[in-house]
Amino acid sequence: MEREVRQLLADKVSGNLLGLWLLVPEHLRLGTWDLLRTWSGEWAHEALPARLALHLVHEAALCRPTLRTDRSLRHRGFELANGLPWLPTDGALHDLLEAHTVEQAQQLQMGLGQLRRASGHFPGQVLALDPHRLVSYSKRDMLQRRPSATEPATKQVQTFFLLDVKTRQPLCLANASSARDLSSATQELLRLAQQILPRPTGQRPLIVADVEHFTVELLDYVRQHTPFDLLVPLRHTVALQKHYRALPQQGFVRHWAGFAIATETFQPRRTALAAPCYRYIQRTGERPEDYHFKGFVCTQARSEVSALTAAFPDRWHIEEFFRFDQHLGWKRAGTLNLHIRLGQMTLALLAQGLIHQLRQRLGAPFNQWDAVHFARDLFSGLEGDVRVHQDTVLVTYYNAPQAHQWKQHFENLPQRLQKEGVDPRVPWLYNFKLDFRFK
Repeated sequence: MEREVRQLLADKVSGNLLGLWLLVPEHLRLGTWDLLRTWSGEWAHEALPARLALHLVHEAALCRPTLRTDRSLRHRGFELANGLPWLPTDGALHDLLEAHTVEQAQQLQMGLGQLRRASGHFPGQVLALDPHRLVSYSKRDMLQRRPSATEPATKQVQTFFLLDVKTRQPLCLANASSARDLSSATQELLRLAQQILPRPTGQRPLIVADVEHFTVELLDYVRQHTPFDLLVPLRHTVALQKHYRALPQQGFVRHWAGFAIATETFQPRRTALAAPCYRYIQRTGERPEDYHFKGFVCTQARSEVSALTAAFPDRWHIEEFFRFDQHLGWKRAGTLNLHIRLGQMTLALLAQGLIHQLRQRLGAPFNQWDAVHFARDLFSGLEGDVRVHQDTVLVTYYNAPQAHQWKQHFENLPQRLQKEGVDPRVPWLYNFKLDFRFK
């Protein structure tokens, strides 16, 4: 395999999938190769399973989960970026994912999350929790769920994400069958988050969630087993609205015109814990006949103004994340073998982290491009060639956009990486160094 890769480099490859080589320096900076080798369990010199995993990562970056032999053009430079002289088959990639368990995918997420935290990708102070449910067209017999009260029940594949609302970067994800309840799936996700984030020494991280996460089991679990606080809205019931209106006027603290908050302790029914939660009642409107009330429950006492006016509205950033990056591997249901599906989604999570680093490096306007735009106009839109010179692989781009700015980041790359304390040798390319040219 090494001989064939060296021969392709000596022959000089030309194609339009060479934009993916821009991710190679980000791999080196983040340290993903060791993660993939640990996940694959292969530490030999060839490390074929880790290279196949790298193929899946780059496939996700292209938003094309089927860039396989017999279904895609070869000889375009894509396979070389993975250290392979050929495109793998469906069977080879299926066998790779089939050989790994759900627990191994979770270990890969924890390792990736710790690397991203150390690289400053997210501070982890306010986190958004949300399910991402996809319609399934499987013929399997499975529980059906209603997307909303006005829609019929359908077969669904459930995915749960935890996102840092400040940087809008995902920490981890979990998947489940349609039969699994939300509380147990969320508990699994929070256990992953505890391994990724350091134990807080000051204020506890706050998790903001939607009303469907208001369950006694989840409130008790967060209070008893995690270092987090959970803030969830309460349902709009007639009884609660009656209770809110019966509260005395002096119980509300007016923070600005038309906005006041009352705080009271709250003991959930059937809770196993003696300590109460805290209920925040948000009142909007100036006249009593215009009052509108909304209730929230928090597992610990916090500053209610910042929690309700800053942290909770930021929860909607997770919807922007789905719109921005879901095409990397979280838009279609795919297989219902959960270990295969979780392995593929976790490798897509790795691709998302690399693309985030590249977006930050390239700056405007590229940092505003969604995953599809990035894949179409950058990873698949740059014409170039790959050749080798002594111990360095040279990637040349022709007529790249804003090439004068890119030169500052990518030309003389080995020296730049050494200044950052990063080994410039690319291990899956048999310790060749990498450099770029723009013409």
